[in-house]
Amino acid sequence: MAQRPERADAQRNREAVLAAADALFAASGSPRTVSMDDIAAAAGVGKGTLFRRFGDRAGLIGAVIASRLEPLHQAVREAQEAAGSSPRRRVLTLLDASLTFKIENRNLMAAAEDAGLSSPYQAEHYGWWHGMLRAALDQVDGVHDADFTAHALLAAIRADLVAHLIDEQKMTPEGLRSALAAHVDNVLGPGSGTGPGSAPTGTRARA
Repeated sequence: MAQRPERADAQRNREAVLAAADALFAASGSPRTVSMDDIAAAAGVGKGTLFRRFGDRAGLIGAVIASRLEPLHQAVREAQEAAGSSPRRRVLTLLDASLTFKIENRNLMAAAEDAGLSSPYQAEHYGWWHGMLRAALDQVDGVHDADFTAHALLAAIRADLVAHLIDEQKMTPEGLRSALAAHVDNVLGPGSGTGPGSAPTGTRARA
C-alpha cells in the first residue's frame, strides 16, 4: 500500500518544530535546559503533537540532526564526485565536513548524547559517514583495513571531544580543522597527501 502524503498543516507543524528546536539548542548554554515544553511553545504547537510525531525527546533531536545533515550530505556527495579529487583528498573532505558540522552544531550533538543517543554507532548518520569514508579509504594505497580505519578516524572527531576542545580548551575551529588534517596525514602515512593544515573548503555546514 502506498504511503499517504503528509497533510500540508502537518508538514508545516513538523518544519516549525524542527526549526524551533534547532534554534533553541543553538542559543542555549546547556542543552539540558531545553525542554519539550520550550520547543512546543516556540513552535506554537501542543506538547502532545511533539510526542505523537517524534515519539520522545531523543526522537525529536534525531529528526533535527537529520534535517541539518541532509543538505550537507548532498554537498559532500557533489564534492566526492568532483573530477580530479584523489582518494586521500576525499578522505579529508569527508572528515572535515563532519568536524565542521559538529563544531557548528555542538550543542545539538551534546543534546543527542544527553537524550540517550550517546552511542553513535547505532545512528543512521554515523553509518552514512562511515560508509562514505570506508569507500574512500578502500582506494588509498597502504590502508589495510578500511573499515577499522574509518571507525578510528571518526572517533577522533566525536562530538564530546569537539565540544571539549572548542569550549574548554579554547581551541579555534580553524586550529582544530588543521590539526585534523595533520592527523589524517599521520594515519595514512607518506604519499601525495593532503598536507598538514590543508583543510578543504566547499562542504562547510551552515549554522
